[in-house]
Formats: sequence, C-alpha cells, structure tokens
Amino acid sequence: MSAPQHAPRGADQPLPAGAGGVMTVADLGFDGPARLLAGYGLALERVADGAAIPGSYWGEPEAGIIGDRVYARADTPVHSLLHEACHLIVLPPERRAAVHTDATDSIAEEDAVCVLQVLVADALGVGRERAFADLDAWGYSFRLGSARAYFERDADEAFAWLEAHGLVDAARRLRPPQDAHRHADAGAH
Repeated sequence: MSAPQHAPRGADQPLPAGAGGVMTVADLGFDGPARLLAGYGLALERVADGAAIPGSYWGEPEAGIIGDRVYARADTPVHSLLHEACHLIVLPPERRAAVHTDATDSIAEEDAVCVLQVLVADALGVGRERAFADLDAWGYSFRLGSARAYFERDADEAFAWLEAHGLVDAARRLRPPQDAHRHADAGAH
C-alpha cells in the first residue's frame, strides 16, 4: 500500500516553480461543488472570507468537516474541499454523524479517499490533470513520486476498496451518487 502522506507545505517549504496557485473555490465557484455534494447527502457550507473554518484539520484556508457538512471559504483549495468531502462520501450516513475534523480510521480508507477525490474532481469538471498537479503542489507524498503515478500504477487496493464500498464500478469509473447509495444500501458497507 502506498500510504500517501499529507501535510501542507509550511512557509519554509515554498511551492516548486510553476506549481504555486492551486485552484481555489473562488476559481470554481460554490454552486457546482454544492450540487455534487448534495447528491451524496452532504451540504457545502460557505464560510465568510477571513473567518475561521469549522472542522478544519489543517487550519485555514483548508476545508473542514463536521457531520454531513463540508466547510470552505473562497480561498479554500478545491483539492482540500474535495479531499475532505470524500472522507464523508466514503462513510455510511450513520458514521458521518460522529465526524468532527478528522474522519479517517485507516490507511486503506485514506488511500481510497485520495483516489476518489481525483475521480470526483473529474466529475466536477476540474479534471484529473489539475487534481494531480494540485495534490503534488500541496505537498502530498506518494511512494512513486507523484499523485498521477500513485493513481495510475499503485492504487489497486484503493480502487478495490472503493468498488467494495459501491463508489466505483469494476472499470474504475465513479458511480453516480444515486447508484453509489443504492449499491451501498444493498450491503456494500
């Protein structure tokens, strides 16, 4: 298993040349992500510019999660919003209710979330290329050296986890939210 490591770069770790400027929610808007999350039974809560973000594990401007809600500001990186949302998407509703700030309870689940966020970025129109670039720019660390390499060559276990939980099909395609819920309700969780 690759066990991706996640930690935002500190002020003493500048982004590599050409990587600064990850896509933010201001670039994408709130409406598309809100619609997508609603399909999974989640709500996107817009936080006022400069205000503290409830449930943010890493602190501002990173997204936060509490229960079935994802919190973000306009300056929140899209990859952060998607990553935190995917933590909730992979959980059955009864487990979501207990979530506050930190949702992962296993490396397998964290790996699945990393893969799912790329698929969700694609579905949202952000695209895989942008998702890969922003994950790398933010400072995710993967055994094969990049988010793309992990996704394409090292994520078999994560895809298997997502398929077992009804979130992707056998061809590794994201199931539409209503299909994912039907599959999960049939006993995948």
